[in-house]
Amino acid sequence: MRILIVEDDLSSRKVMQQFLEPYGRCDIAVDGIEAIDAFLMAWDEEDPYEVIFLDIMMPRLDGNKALKVIRKMEKDKKIPEENKAIIIMTTALNDRKSVNEAFELGCEAYAAKPINREKLTEVMDKLGISKKE
Repeated sequence: MRILIVEDDLSSRKVMQQFLEPYGRCDIAVDGIEAIDAFLMAWDEEDPYEVIFLDIMMPRLDGNKALKVIRKMEKDKKIPEENKAIIIMTTALNDRKSVNEAFELGCEAYAAKPINREKLTEVMDKLGISKKE
């Protein structure tokens, strides 16, 4: 499985990468612009991301705006629903408006920071994301 971690905070990126490596190959982006570039490059390589962890608060382009662009690109590419990336939003915000907006834009789940490994494991299990054999 190919996973994209989009996080502007270095320590959060390292924690997420360490947690997610047993699930698949992890790539990193530090903002929404890099996330969109990585998403496009993965499709061009015919090795798209199956899961994207997208921070909401980031410089240059925030996570909700990046989510909106990614979902539009999937629609424009006529990607079937079952092949679209699973997008899990991460944020330290306790802001229902931002979280509700993310769900309206098409994310599958939300994880509060600091990331709780047990809760994140439960979310991933519910979404059918399993560790590598």
